[in-house]
Amino acid sequence: MTAAALRALHVPGKPLVLPNAWDADTAKLVEAAGFPAVATSSVAVAAALGFPDGEKAPADEMFAAAARIAKAVGVPVSVDAESGYGLSGADLAGRLLDAGAVGCNFEDTDHATGSVRPVAGQAERIAALREAAGDGLVINARVDSFRGVDAKEALADGIARAKAYLEAGADCVYPIHLRTPELIGEFVEGVGGAVNAPAWPGSPGLDGLAHLGVARISLGGGLWQYLRKQLETTLKSVAEGKLPY
Repeated sequence: MTAAALRALHVPGKPLVLPNAWDADTAKLVEAAGFPAVATSSVAVAAALGFPDGEKAPADEMFAAAARIAKAVGVPVSVDAESGYGLSGADLAGRLLDAGAVGCNFEDTDHATGSVRPVAGQAERIAALREAAGDGLVINARVDSFRGVDAKEALADGIARAKAYLEAGADCVYPIHLRTPELIGEFVEGVGGAVNAPAWPGSPGLDGLAHLGVARISLGGGLWQYLRKQLETTLKSVAEGKLPY
């Protein structure tokens, strides 16, 4: 499947909904449920490989997992590439395309320092990735500047950051830590481009987010966390001698 097909699914007000997968089997389930694309969750993929999130898993293992997922389904696959694993734009584009991905999340957190990168530097990184990938990747640029701050006070800066990323070549921007309906709506209006919203617990919900004009909704690691808790409860029951079936 092509990046063009994935890009066309980003429609403000009629968003692409992505229940993020973490292996070939869960990706197949997402496709079988009728979703037109599959996205991965870095935290869930890393956990399945035995590592914490935040680029703690070896890049080779993360790309190998992405390749297995892309091979398992017939719909477009977008890979959570975190902050690029220290790769150049050309190398990151090459690894993603070789894995069969036609899209990626690309965040502005510097995992070496834990801080958000300066906007100009991140825009340059996005431009380099776009130049290397051409139209072959849908770049979902994550905006992490709302983390740990007053989101209302940070809104203008976050919008300016998002605009810079779109101008640099991103297809969509993802303010992952922006949660309240009012601020999400202001962000969407201020950015004037495709926005990815997270479906956190307590979020406006799928219909509410669509009404706010977002073009993409991600469950991120939420689905993995929910199912993990269900499994944890089930295992406790088995340990007590109760079979769930």
